[in-house]
Amino acid sequence: MAEKKKILIVDDEVALRRALCDSLNLMGEFSIFDAGDGEAALEIIRKEHPDLILLDISMPKMDGIEVARRMQAEKLSEKSKIMFLTNSTDIAQIATAVEVGSSDYLIKADWDIKDILKRVMEKLNTL
Repeated sequence: MAEKKKILIVDDEVALRRALCDSLNLMGEFSIFDAGDGEAALEIIRKEHPDLILLDISMPKMDGIEVARRMQAEKLSEKSKIMFLTNSTDIAQIATAVEVGSSDYLIKADWDIKDILKRVMEKLNTL
């Protein structure tokens, strides 16, 4: 039996984080981890080496862009793909997200959970 793909969900919005965790857990195909801030996320990334990270940009303690930069510096981004989930439509921020290693960028307000899950499946099928 193949090892389950690991997904890390990082968002300070507890309701969204729980909804994504619950939805992905129901699929039964993944090992799911979650964090409410960038510092906790980095600890999990270093330990678990997730295949895919759903990463919010605006968070306390450390924002998602800084998490991605530290992942690059520690060469952790070679093992984990990042999908930014954010409410920001700032073009400069989107450009920075792409620059620091995002494989996708979704504006939360434009998507519902089913759409996000579909994108997750698409990303994991390319790993």
